[in-house]
Parts: sequence; structure tokens; C-alpha cells
Amino acid sequence: MRHVHLLAFAGAAAVLASTLAGCGGDGDSAGSGGGDSAGASPIAITATDDSCEVAKNDLTAGTNRFNITNNGTKVTEVYVYAPGDKIVTERENIGPGTRAEITVQLSAGKYQIACKPGMVGKGIRQDITVSGQADHAAADPRLAKALTDYKAYVNAQVDDTIAKTKEFAAAVKAGDIAEAKRLYAPSRVGWERVEPVAESFGDLDPRVDAREADLQEGDKWTGWHRLEKALWKTKSLDGQAQYADRLVKDLDELKAKVGAATLDPPITPASMANGAKELLDEVATGKVTGEEEAFSHTDLVDFKANVDGAQQIYRLLEPVVRERDAALARTLDQEFEDVRHLLATYEKGDGFVSYDTVGKAERKELSDAVNALGEPLSKLAAVVAR
Repeated sequence: MRHVHLLAFAGAAAVLASTLAGCGGDGDSAGSGGGDSAGASPIAITATDDSCEVAKNDLTAGTNRFNITNNGTKVTEVYVYAPGDKIVTERENIGPGTRAEITVQLSAGKYQIACKPGMVGKGIRQDITVSGQADHAAADPRLAKALTDYKAYVNAQVDDTIAKTKEFAAAVKAGDIAEAKRLYAPSRVGWERVEPVAESFGDLDPRVDAREADLQEGDKWTGWHRLEKALWKTKSLDGQAQYADRLVKDLDELKAKVGAATLDPPITPASMANGAKELLDEVATGKVTGEEEAFSHTDLVDFKANVDGAQQIYRLLEPVVRERDAALARTLDQEFEDVRHLLATYEKGDGFVSYDTVGKAERKELSDAVNALGEPLSKLAAVVAR
């Protein structure tokens, strides 16, 4: 879970696709936005420490680009929400004085744009309305196949997560600390590969994956990381059975949601590609820093799972990407290989070394590799959405 946190399996408002473009752009034009042309003028979003100004709040269904400028003193992030705080898309880590661009395809409905100075809380929100109709159907049969294959991949990862988490929960309930420790990291792999999907379902992700540092006053703490603390810090499983049972129940709820015959909205090629970038953001904001697995230090297991999920998305979209932007495909091939090669140097047995043994210089090397992959990956959605 991101301590601040798309595939857009949004709610009842039908957001059919989202893309993240890389940082940059002129950022000075409010533009008209709307329509299905990715080249339409961007709509300016100006963020400060206490405001979030959106230049236009009545949008046309189809492709809309937002050019974000952070005029505040804090790092910020910008979210697009469908009703129920379902995440449609987001852009994280927008530093003071910097800009970023989000390109998102929206169907008719009500949404909110939120700026989050300091990358915390519910954000400063502005309502937007989208009207009209837009055809976001994937005409390319290769993309249609990618969608089908990705949904199967998501379901398989959720099934794997549930099976392994049930074993983990059984060990917790039996009071077997050693066995529960052994099963903890493997139970999270499938989840980490498809986490952006879960993050789109309202409060499901916080229930399952909230860290202690994420909690605000009055929050009830459940999920993997509560059990992680019990195993590695307090070293007692007394009273933890209820949280093991709740974790399994919440994952069963995830399975029901992703296994629905009709997802509202359906997965799209752009939302797939956007999710790949988000998985790299997960690595950059939690795994590389060591904040995700604060007690077990199994961060590199999560790291690899995030990379696995991102690369699977790229592989499914690769035939189209290679045809439309061969240079981007070559770059992604190389950057994925570089990250995997670097990760392999930390392998130990069936897993990885404890992350608290990885020094500052080595962590920077990992961070640099993730950033080198994240930059071209941010262009993937725009290519498949052409």
C-alpha cells in the first residue's frame, strides 16, 4: 500500500481508461480539453499548500489532459476520483516548483480532482462533471486479447494470494510464530503483483495492507502489517487470530469483486498500462525506502512482485507497443532487464536478503534503477491509447 496511494476498476461512474504521461509539458494553457484527441490542449491544475485550482470543471467525455503545476512548498500528488473515492488515476511525488501531466479518458459522470499537499489525507477537492459520449472500445484485436489475458492474470494472482494467506492465517491461529514468519512474505506476492486493482475498490486496500505509519486517529488497524508487527516486534500472537480471519475474509471480498462477470468499468489497455507505472511507484515510495515491511524487512520480495506485475502488463501490451513505438519497446526491454539483474544480486535461497542489511549506497542504486524504468514506463499508456 502506498503510504499516501489505479488500474481504474472505478465505481458506478464509468471511467473507462486512464493514462499517465511523463513529467513535463508547457503547463501554461488551461485549454479546452475533452474529446478523443490525445493532442487536445491540457487543462491546468494549480496546486499549493492550501488550494487546488482546476481551470475547467465541465469536461467532454473522451480524452482529457491535465497539466499540473505545484506552486506550494510541499511535495504533492493529484488524484482523480469516481464516486465512493474509487481511484481513477493519480500522479504522485510532484515536487515544489515542478510540473506533471495526467491524460485520462473519462465517460459521462461526476468526479473529483484532489490535490494532496504533503501526500497525506483526503486532499483539497474540486468537483468536475463529464458529459457526452465517447467510444473507448479496443478496436485492435491484440488489445482485446491483452484485456482478456490480464483479467485472467489478476484472478490467478488473487487465487494464489488467498491460498497462501489461508496457510499463513492457520499458522497465526495455531500460535506458530516461526511458521507464520516463513509464510508471511510468500502470502503477499500475488497481492503485490496486482495491487493497483485492489486499490481501486474503496477501503479494501487499507483494510488489507495499511501500515502502522498510515493510520490516522480513530482508524482501526487490520491486515497483513498488523500481523507482521505481532510476529517480528511484539513476538506474540495472542489475540491475533481475529485479524488473521479478517484478512482472509477481506481477500475473499477482493476475489468476488475482480471475479465479477462484468466489471464497472471494464479493464482497458490504458488502465492496464497505467497500472504498470503505479506498480513502479509502489516500489519507489515504499519498497526502496524500507517503509513497507518495517518489521519483517522482506521489502525485496514485494519489490520483485511489483516488478513482476508491471512486466506482465508490458508483455501483454508489447505487440502493439513494439509496432507503434519500437524505440520505447527497446528501452523498456533493457530497463526491465537491468532491474531484474540488480535484484538478482540480493537473492538468498528462495527469497532475498533482509532489507535492513542493504546499505544506503545499494538502496540508491536500486532507486536509480527503478526511476530509470519508471520514466519510459510512464509513456506506455499514451502509446496504447492512441
